[in-house]
Amino acid sequence: MIDVTHQISAVRRKVGKRVLEAGEARVITIGQTYDAPLDDVWDACTNAERIPRWFLPVSGELRLGGHYQLEGNASGTIERCDPPKSFAATWEYAGDVSWIELRLTPESDERTRFELEHVAHVDDERWTEFGPGAVGVGWDSAVMGLARHLATGESVSPADAMAWVASEEGRRFMSESSEAWCAASIAGGEDENTAREAAARTTAAYTATEEGDQTP
Repeated sequence: MIDVTHQISAVRRKVGKRVLEAGEARVITIGQTYDAPLDDVWDACTNAERIPRWFLPVSGELRLGGHYQLEGNASGTIERCDPPKSFAATWEYAGDVSWIELRLTPESDERTRFELEHVAHVDDERWTEFGPGAVGVGWDSAVMGLARHLATGESVSPADAMAWVASEEGRRFMSESSEAWCAASIAGGEDENTAREAAARTTAAYTATEEGDQTP
């Protein structure tokens, strides 16, 4: 069982903006501190054998300049790598290109701060409709999966993960995550009504139970 409220509260979320060469971009940042040493967290985030235990099956070359593919999700190219502290990569999904950067900071010998930044152009259609929850809720699920894996060493099968998402507990997690990203969006300067309307669409998409309903 997962303590949904504790997990949601353990995560720090931030929404902001950045100017790129191609124009303005939206930036979300998600972070959590894990009771695990730096090298273990780095290995969990970069080892192709461990990534599927808490996230998704991955193929490709997980090295500088290599191309990766997450099963049923994004692909991209690893553009920078500074083990065991950080890496940056493109995040290519449904014809859109955005960017991710992972940063790991040791807080002690046995505690590590995980922080992931996701940067997307302002004209991204999913962001327009769903706000930061378009990617934020998915990253919330990922950092929760990593927390469980680091704490227990256990793996979660894709079938079990999907069953949990459809459960009452899973839907509550998605709802609370969406609300948390709405609060971060408002704190980042978004109009409150716009943020709440986007969050409502995000919550509805993630908690729908009808067959064929899809997440953003």
